[in-house]
Amino acid sequence: MITDSFGRLHDYLRISLTDNCNFRCFYCMPEEEYDFTPASRLMQTHEILELAKIFVAQGVKKIRLTGGEPLVRKDAAQIITALGELPVELVITTNGTRIAELLPSLIQAGIKNINISLDTLQPEKFLLITRRDLFHQVRSNIELLLQHKIGVKINMVVMKGLNDGEISDFIEWTRHNPIQIRFIEFMPFSGNKWTSNKMCSLEEILSIIAKDFTVIPVSGEPNDTAKRFMIPGHEGSFAIISTMTAPFCSTCNRMRLTADGKLKNCLFSDGETDLLTALRNQEDVLPLIRASIWDKKKELGGQLGTHFEQLDADTINNRSMITIGG
Repeated sequence: MITDSFGRLHDYLRISLTDNCNFRCFYCMPEEEYDFTPASRLMQTHEILELAKIFVAQGVKKIRLTGGEPLVRKDAAQIITALGELPVELVITTNGTRIAELLPSLIQAGIKNINISLDTLQPEKFLLITRRDLFHQVRSNIELLLQHKIGVKINMVVMKGLNDGEISDFIEWTRHNPIQIRFIEFMPFSGNKWTSNKMCSLEEILSIIAKDFTVIPVSGEPNDTAKRFMIPGHEGSFAIISTMTAPFCSTCNRMRLTADGKLKNCLFSDGETDLLTALRNQEDVLPLIRASIWDKKKELGGQLGTHFEQLDADTINNRSMITIGG
């Protein structure tokens, strides 16, 4: 088992397959002309599998593949198939553009739940946010997943003045569709132009929804990052990830492995541990993993201690979201 100094057991590993993406969302990627990590510095398929096996042997029960956009990697199907043979729950977070192409591999790997990042239900605004005209392709692929009885969660980063006016539209989508909308508080990362006045809080989101719908809290599961809710008569549900205003650090069980093989013990940690170089040098990486997680701060990487309204994003020492993997 892998634990930190606060007694938190870590059995959930998020693996970023690439920092590449076919979208250019401003809150994730610093700029359009982004220098992606050279392929030689990324974990190769056999290295991902080798590291994953080490984590699984230490009690990891769930692996989530992230990016960038994980499914743009040329060997994504090979990686998914290999990881699908491990005794873990395998899930993916994706922008949904390549679902149709890779659906056979996803089904073969036994993937039963997929998170789709979608910040708007308006095609024009989708183009504005992602700088790519692929809205209808994403919506079609979401329907494809539902047709195959694969669970779908929609990740929507709420930003004031941009898409907060669509919160009720997303809730309405759950009326006849078995999806969960996950409203995410806008978080600061390197280069994403975060300011507190763009952030829509947990309470503000709930207030908007309560104007039009009856909201009932739902009991969560251990290690949940999202606060869950249901609306009577709706086939789907919604949840709120309140990292900024009501963090869930006390039950955190997550570890993050970046595409270049660095272990981050928190999304906001200012340090990381190089597992890939050690692996390539045929060193034992387990002591490095244990030391990294043991040094995990009590909450929010030790960097976001002040109330979000007083937070200066420029003082945070971290990567951009696309190089972390969410």
